[in-house]
Amino acid sequence: MSNSKLKYYILNKPYGVLTQFTDDENRPTLASLYNFSEDVYPVGRLDMDSEGLLLLTNDKPLTNYLLNPKQKHEREYFAQVEGIPTKEALQKFCEGIIIEGKKTLPAKAKLIDDPNFPQRVPPIRERKNIPTSWISLTLIEGRNRQVRKMTAAVGFPTLRLVRVRIENLYLGNLKVGEVKEISERELNVKTRHAASLR
Repeated sequence: MSNSKLKYYILNKPYGVLTQFTDDENRPTLASLYNFSEDVYPVGRLDMDSEGLLLLTNDKPLTNYLLNPKQKHEREYFAQVEGIPTKEALQKFCEGIIIEGKKTLPAKAKLIDDPNFPQRVPPIRERKNIPTSWISLTLIEGRNRQVRKMTAAVGFPTLRLVRVRIENLYLGNLKVGEVKEISERELNVKTRHAASLR
């Protein structure tokens, strides 16, 4: 495949949109956001109830690199959780947490200020007597609903989840539902492995 035909899109996936192009139940899909080229596919996925950065491309070596668990590339999420995690709880993320009988790989976790994202539609359900807070959680693996399972395991359930980074590719100021086509030069992901395979 020549480089001139390689396509890259980033988007800020809204809540309630499936990370696929068709759905038998007529739920919102990526096709409802933008008229994507037929040969591009999402690299990984975000659950229907998760938001944020998604990369779509027809660059197969790059896709293989980013989906290969051995590469352990970073994905950073901002999670709004019930309660205010203690230092001990945050340390558990760093040490690894047993979910579904298997320990997670060490993650990076820290409390952060409210990132002031636009209000989710529909808004999260808050309980008046329980405060909420935001944490940054950086993973190097991609197990199913991993962030939600990890925060629940330490007693701070996730209310809202937004992916803000994949390696060196950032969500930035991309608006909810906005799609941006970028060039290979703009694609600031570590592609040294992928490039060597072309």
